[in-house]
Amino acid sequence: MSTLRRDQVAHLARLAHIDMSDEELDRMSGELDVIVDSIKSISEAAGDDVPPTSHPLPLTNVFREDIVGQTLSNDEALSGAPDSADGRFKVPAILDED
Repeated sequence: MSTLRRDQVAHLARLAHIDMSDEELDRMSGELDVIVDSIKSISEAAGDDVPPTSHPLPLTNVFREDIVGQTLSNDEALSGAPDSADGRFKVPAILDED
């Protein structure tokens, strides 16, 4: 058993800005112990010969082929813009240039 101490749980609660009563701290230390022990047992089961997986079933790529289709000309793209200059969208400056 990992024996996660009550003061460690209290420290984690403070870091997360969670107010916990003494009763909640006692209960949570036991619950977190179970979680830590479960993770430890899973880590022991997976040896170096077991490759890591992100999904238990093989997935295939569902994206379409990247084929260039009809695109807008520069004038068409800028036709709906509120403001443009030199063939580009013109936007208000947000950074100082000093």
